[in-house]
Amino acid sequence: MRALLIGRFQPFHKGHLAVIKKILGEADELIIVVGSSQHRDAVENPFSADERCEMIGRALEDENISGVQIFKVPDIGDDYRYPGHVMEHVPSFDVVYSGNSLVQRLFSAAGKEVRKINLIKRKEYSGTEIRRRMTAGEKWTHLVPEAVVKYLDEIGGGGRMKKLEKGTK
Repeated sequence: MRALLIGRFQPFHKGHLAVIKKILGEADELIIVVGSSQHRDAVENPFSADERCEMIGRALEDENISGVQIFKVPDIGDDYRYPGHVMEHVPSFDVVYSGNSLVQRLFSAAGKEVRKINLIKRKEYSGTEIRRRMTAGEKWTHLVPEAVVKYLDEIGGGGRMKKLEKGTK
């Protein structure tokens, strides 16, 4: 069985990693869609699609996780056409895993099997919370895989967040 998981991964965190491991306990293969791939350099979307793919790839490699393909898919501004848009950009899949009720409804309406995922420590393992902590200079590194911490350090992720919050690039 091939599964699909959609997220923004801004940044990729330990909650995402736990969900991926759970899905791969049920599925043979996983397609990860880095959604909103056209967005970058904004407080809500600070990292480019390529950077997000790199975060995911490094974290999966560190965990010796295989059977995963990563695709970048831009938004199209039309929720009801979005499932078809995603399906045009990725290989065929059997089931969609999501904790997002809109994604669940849209893919179900498009005829795909949808399995709800229960998010782990949702208040801590949240891109919004991690970005807030990065901007505020609070501890955040324990919330993301070590490979992601190293990568964000390489690309100056913490400094970028602070500059974006102040309105400069």
